[in-house]
Amino acid sequence: MTRHAESTFSVVKWDENTYEERPDSKKLNLATVLYTYTGDMVGESRGDSLLVYPTERTSNYVGLERITATLGGKSGSFVLLGTGYFDGKTARSDLTIVPGSGTGDLTGLKGTGQMVAAEGTTGTLTLDYDFE
Repeated sequence: MTRHAESTFSVVKWDENTYEERPDSKKLNLATVLYTYTGDMVGESRGDSLLVYPTERTSNYVGLERITATLGGKSGSFVLLGTGYFDGKTARSDLTIVPGSGTGDLTGLKGTGQMVAAEGTTGTLTLDYDFE
């Protein structure tokens, strides 16, 4: 039976650095971000993302985030794989729970989700999940 969870996240720390920039191409950055979660999922995480900036105010990114949390009354950790974009005002990501990444009571966790965050330090994470 698929379950639905909605959580609010807050950015605790954002560390982003350029690792490649050439005059004839777009800037490539690496960001490490620490988050906290409240709502249907309560916990914390670290995410690492690669970003490309087509313009100064927009980006596309791919990343992995390890979340340690309580979800649906079960505690453990799992990894999200995300791809997304920032349009200059809002960041949107499509997420997949990496198969086999669940630990503790979250072993066997599977599912998908979305992240939406207006420019700032908070946003919403939704997950539709189940267990193998």
